[in-house]
Amino acid sequence: MRYLTVLVKPSGGGTFHPLGEKLTDDPSINRRAIHYVELLADDTVLLFAEASGSQERYRQIMEESSHVISYLTAGADRWMAVSQFDPTEPVQRALELQRESFLVVDTPIRFTADDSLKITYLGTDEIFRKLYEYVESVEYMAIDVLETGDYEANGSSFSRMITSRQEEILETAVDLGYYNEPRQASLEDISEVVGITPGTVGEHLRKVEERVFNEIIQ
Repeated sequence: MRYLTVLVKPSGGGTFHPLGEKLTDDPSINRRAIHYVELLADDTVLLFAEASGSQERYRQIMEESSHVISYLTAGADRWMAVSQFDPTEPVQRALELQRESFLVVDTPIRFTADDSLKITYLGTDEIFRKLYEYVESVEYMAIDVLETGDYEANGSSFSRMITSRQEEILETAVDLGYYNEPRQASLEDISEVVGITPGTVGEHLRKVEERVFNEIIQ
C-alpha cells in the first residue's frame, strides 16, 4: 500500500460546485476540512465538513441553494456541518472513480489558502496511474503531486509530516516535559538523550512546530 498527497484544484480558476463557490467566496465563512464524503446510491453526495465563522450565513446559503437536500450544523467556534446535496457532473464522476477504483482517501481533506484541496490518497501504483489518466482526460481539474511513498498502516497523517529523526526528538521532548507548563526540561536535556547538540535539537523542534501549525491553520 502506498500514499499519494496532492493538491486538487479546478482548472481555469473555476470551482467544482456552485455551492462550494458561494461558501468559498463568502468572507464570513472559513472552510477548513472535509472529514467524510460519499456518493450515495441515489447519486447524491453526503458530506461531513468542518468550518468556522458565521453559521448563520452558512445556513442562509444552504437554504437558498437549489442543490441542497438537507443539512445540519453543530458546534461553536469550529463547527461541523453535515449536508446532502446534488453533485455536478464533475463531482459525481470524481466520486465514481474513487468508488470504482478502490481509491481510498485518508481524511481529513484540507482546504488550502487558495481554496485548493489537499488530499492524501491510499492505494497501489496501478490505482494512482488510473487517477493520473483520469485527470489528464478532463479539463475541469488539475493536480499537483506533493508527496508519495509507502504507507504504514499503523501510522498517521501526522507521522508522515515529519522525518523519523524529528519524530524521535519530539517524543523525547514530550517525555522529558519540554512542553509542560512550567517547562521541566531544556534543549540541553534533550540533546543528552538523542546525542546531538542543543542547537540542532532546537532546529528540529522548530521545523516540527512549523509543519504542524501550518497543517492546523489551513
